[in-house]
Formats: sequence, C-alpha cells, structure tokens
Amino acid sequence: MKNSNNRSKLVKTNEEIELMKISGRICAEIFKEILENVKIGSTCLSLDKIAHSEIIKRGATPSFTSVDNYKWSICTTVNDQVVHGIPNERILKDGDILGIDMGVSYKDYHSDMAVTVGIGKLSKTTRKFLVVGREALKDAISQAKIGARIGDISAAIQQKIETAGYSIVKSLTGHGIGRYLHEQPMVPGFGQKGTGPKIFENMTLAIEVIYNQGSGNVVLEKDGWTIRSEDGSLGGLFEQTIAIAKDGPIVLTPYL
Repeated sequence: MKNSNNRSKLVKTNEEIELMKISGRICAEIFKEILENVKIGSTCLSLDKIAHSEIIKRGATPSFTSVDNYKWSICTTVNDQVVHGIPNERILKDGDILGIDMGVSYKDYHSDMAVTVGIGKLSKTTRKFLVVGREALKDAISQAKIGARIGDISAAIQQKIETAGYSIVKSLTGHGIGRYLHEQPMVPGFGQKGTGPKIFENMTLAIEVIYNQGSGNVVLEKDGWTIRSEDGSLGGLFEQTIAIAKDGPIVLTPYL
C-alpha cells in the first residue's frame, strides 16, 4: 500500500501531461528568442525583460515568481556563478559564459529548463566544458525509462562530468515538477545505478546537470540568491523537463 500511495503522488494523468506539453512548448519558444538576444553588450536584465514580456503575451506566467521573494522571470549566471543568479545590469563580455534558467506556468502546470552558452570567442577548454554538460544531460535523459531508478539518471550525469575532469555540485539537484515547480522526487547529479525511487509512466522530471570546472564546492553571494563556485572556477547548468512515456522519455522543453 505504501508504494501505491507514493506512486500516485509522483505520476500525472494524461490530461496533466498535455498541459505540461503546452507549458514546455511555450518555455522552449521563448528560450529560443532569449538566446537570439544573447550577445556581447547585452545585459542580463534585458534578457529577463524579454522573457517576462513573452511569457505574459502567451497567456502564461513566470514560474520563478511563485518562489517566495523572487521577482524575476529567469535566473542568469555568469562565469563562476552556478545557479539562482538575479538578472541585473551586468554587461556580457567577449569570452563570458552565461547560464539561463527559466520556468513557465500554463494553467497551473510548470515547465523548467536551462542552458549555458558562450559569449563571443571562447577558449578550447571552455568550449569543451559546455559540450560535456550538454552531453551529460542527454545521457541522463536517456536513462529515464519505465522501471529504471532515479539513481540511473544520477549515475549517468556523474560519470560524464567526472570522467571529463569536472565536479558535480552535490548540494543542488534536479526535481519532480508539475502543479508545483519543485516536487518529489529529487534527482541528484550523482549516485549509483539501480538505486533511488522507481521511475513510472507519466512521471515528470526536471533533470539538471549542475557542475563546476574546479571543485564542486559553492558559496552564496551577498544578494541571498546567487550561488557561485567557491574556487572561482566556471559553473555550468543544463536542464530539461521530461515526461516518462511507454516508448521512452519525452522532452517537454525542446529548445534545440
């Protein structure tokens, strides 16, 4: 009986999945528009204004404003910042990397996604850092199948990131998603195959790859939101919202 109750809390109805598909599609469409405006000389705040305007225009609301005391539609992280950065007037420069995280709520159902991109000309080592993060997310999503375990997703992320010589930020995780932006189960970026909660059909997850070029240790900045790497190394973030279907995972936020 206990397992049955847990399962009922984790899975969505087909109708709920359809609403999340719409939410995810809106999120992905807006994300593409934001990325088109990422360039040398742009400010993080200008990108947030685009996001907010486009979300409202589509009859949706910014998910992140449902978080207590957060007033922005996106989070922006530059270079050694990792997650939860407040969009401000910081000007993006040649060689920077920028992480953008955005959530959309449509008829009370959320989607959540993130990507880290380069500004201008990047060094070879920085390009590799971003490629590895993107590939780690793809590897993780491929493990999200009926009957598998959350640990299978986690292990795939850890293997890809650590094999490349980078570090998982173990204090931050992916999560379930649906009527609430953050739901159970937690989806860590590290773990062992065959462990953790079982994956069922119609579960919806926001899988996140959160990693640093140096150590995985992080600190909170004075603004009370922005988390950056403790050693000043580059931070990366990649995220997609997915649904578990009979034929495998469906990406609900297909921005590429």
